[in-house]
Amino acid sequence: MNVFGIGLPEMAVIAAIGLLVFGPKRLPELGKTLGRTLKGFQTASQDFEKEFRSAITTEESPAEAAVRPTPVLEQAAEAGQQSSLEALADAPAEGESTAA
Repeated sequence: MNVFGIGLPEMAVIAAIGLLVFGPKRLPELGKTLGRTLKGFQTASQDFEKEFRSAITTEESPAEAAVRPTPVLEQAAEAGQQSSLEALADAPAEGESTAA
């Protein structure tokens, strides 16, 4: 068993030193506090990751926004196409003279 590069013998030594320093009554309390703190960090990390991923998926990239035309530009393009089509319809066909 190897956790954070610490093997079983090293963990036993650390536990023995903790038992001597804090005593048998405070050691379980410190373990609970440490466990709750680590669980809080883990929960906060998961929440942050979930929020970050949802922000990335819902937010469109700048390239997509640049490619998509705005409604005003679409309307102007349609109006421009209609006026140019009207101009073509009013223009004389090739070979016809404009003088009547």
